[in-house]
Order: sequence, then structure tokens, then C-alpha cells
Amino acid sequence: MLISGTESLSTDQNHLIDEKNLSYSKNNVQRIRQNGQIQIYQSSYRGSYSNIIRDCLRNAALGRKVLLVQLMKSGVCQGISNPVNLCGNLIWIRSSNSYDQYQERIIEKDCEINKEIKNSIHELWEFCKKQLLSGKQDQIILDEIFRSIELGIIDEDDLISTLENRFISGDVILTGTKIPKKFLLMADQVTELRS
Repeated sequence: MLISGTESLSTDQNHLIDEKNLSYSKNNVQRIRQNGQIQIYQSSYRGSYSNIIRDCLRNAALGRKVLLVQLMKSGVCQGISNPVNLCGNLIWIRSSNSYDQYQERIIEKDCEINKEIKNSIHELWEFCKKQLLSGKQDQIILDEIFRSIELGIIDEDDLISTLENRFISGDVILTGTKIPKKFLLMADQVTELRS
């Protein structure tokens, strides 16, 4: 029961509150960590997340600090060292060497290309982990994170641990086509996108 003042108590309940024994100390006050929700967007095919990108642009235009990371896509001279900044609040990063640049059979045959791609995505994931733990962003979108788990580039337990220890006031949005059950159970919201 929430009581706003002693005048709202009936006379027979006044003995429950002893105002002389109430003490407040700055030493007893602790900051409560408030995290946003974990939202998962699932689709049967890759590249169906344009709504999420639209929403993060709108959030950035409204003044929220947004980090959009596309782990499996590459951009022209992108990567951690060259992010795109939109609306002054949206940092958009793609992998410097992307999985999508090559056909799957070429990646499987060429060990050097495979290694470069994995290193690039792993470097991007390490950056994302720091951002999730820092509390600097209001919203973080990890596009196709589950594809990188499926390919064995990012460790599933590492992602779970990072999400459990995150410090971000806004939401963390994860996207993918095949979502492991562990993540579905820990999510606050799961949305299935249909064509």
C-alpha cells in the first residue's frame, strides 16, 4: 500500500509510523540500474528490417543516442574506425570486411577471406560489448547478431552474459532469422516480421 502522508492514516494506524526513528543518509542511497527491454525481431528471410532502421533514425532525430550495428553487412570504407553519423545522434557501423561481399562457397573455400571476415565481425562485436556495458547509448540495435552466432563467429554465451550485465537506459534490439531458444526466453518482446 502506498501512503502519501500521515494525514491519510486512520487514528488507529498512527502507531505504525514512528517519524523520530526515520533517518535518511546519503550513504544508504544507492543508484538503481535501470535497463531497457531486450527486443527480438525475427524474420524468415534476411534484409527485412527496414522498419527497425526507420525507427532508429526517428529516435535519433528526437534526440536519443542510437547505435546501429550491422554485423553481416559492409559499407564503403566503414568499420569501427569510420562510422557514419546521422542526425547528430545516430552512429551507424557496418563490418569493415563483410560476409555479404562474397558468395558462401567462396568463403568456405578461401581460408584467408574467411579469417578476415570473422576477425572484422569479432572486432565489431568487441566494440558493441563495450557500448552495451558503458551506458553511453540510449538504444542499441544489433542487426543479424543471430546469423553471426549461427556461423560460430560470436559466442552465444558471451552475448547472453553481455546482455545480462548491460547498462543502457533504452532498448537493445536484436535481429535474425534463426533465434536460439535461450534468447527467446530472456527477451521482453519478440516480434515476428512477415512479408
